[in-house]
Amino acid sequence: MKFSHTLIAGLLTAGFAAGAHAQAKLVKIDGSSTVFPVTEAVAEDFQKAQKGAVNVTVGISGTGGGFKKFCRAETDVQNASRPILRKEMDDCKAAGVEYVELPVAFDALTVVINPKNQFLKSITVEELKKMWEPAAQGKVMKWNDVNPAWPDAPLKLFGAGADSGTFDYFTEAITGKSKSSRGDFTASEDDNVLVQGVSRDVNALGFFGFAYYHENADKLKGVPIAPKAGAKAVTPSMESVLDGSYQPLSRPIFIYVNAKSLDKPEVKAFVEYYMTNGAKLSREVSYVPLPDSAYKIGLEHVNKKRVGTVFGGVSEVGVTIEELMKREAKF
Repeated sequence: MKFSHTLIAGLLTAGFAAGAHAQAKLVKIDGSSTVFPVTEAVAEDFQKAQKGAVNVTVGISGTGGGFKKFCRAETDVQNASRPILRKEMDDCKAAGVEYVELPVAFDALTVVINPKNQFLKSITVEELKKMWEPAAQGKVMKWNDVNPAWPDAPLKLFGAGADSGTFDYFTEAITGKSKSSRGDFTASEDDNVLVQGVSRDVNALGFFGFAYYHENADKLKGVPIAPKAGAKAVTPSMESVLDGSYQPLSRPIFIYVNAKSLDKPEVKAFVEYYMTNGAKLSREVSYVPLPDSAYKIGLEHVNKKRVGTVFGGVSEVGVTIEELMKREAKF
């Protein structure tokens, strides 16, 4: 499927739909652009099943930007490419917003280059750190500034914006501290902007969720990642996420549901539809589905309104599917 942001355009057409379906209910969603493809797919199928009785709008203000709205009770559902952080938990608590945390899939956060780049066969975490750490700003400006074996050519970097959970996760995994990054790169919360940037510049390197790479594999090249020099470089794929070998850029992705919104039949019906069809639709947009038991646990948490998080307000690097399942089962 093409990630054309049809549901964002739906924000405009919803007004017309409301006229045609005066009684149509509304489910409001915002947040991560990484989670957007899965939620878009679920929303489109759900709206068809509802035959006009429910409208679903999905925005992409980034995980951080979305949580600001979610913790003000402006949205029903929050797409998140990382767990909720302590400050966001405090903001939600101050506003009386309780939430149900639902993992929906796993992502292989992907480093991409232009397909005309013929010299970069793989990259180490240390080389990525040398590119992206704050000390690189204004200094690491060419490829051979990172590795002398690489060309004397300008290094053009594209990455997620500061409100993005992908930015938070990437910086923590690569530089060792969330949000610790050079600032002189092209940033956007819209992954399609990053796709276009890298695909048009032979000297470019960027990062975003695997679904956007897979959708644009004809104009991008995914880079295998080695956790350290001398280690085997692993290509991002469903298989390498499932077997735990794609590290440290493999991560769970989530939706958070406002507990009060679950009192609205249309919201509860949407979330139940998500948990029932999430595995199939995650696979369709090239994310790694969780085991069936994960979605069953998710449904139980929805029906019992099991509020809170199993992550304690921190975004962890290296959590595997197996570890996530153990936490959810105990929650």
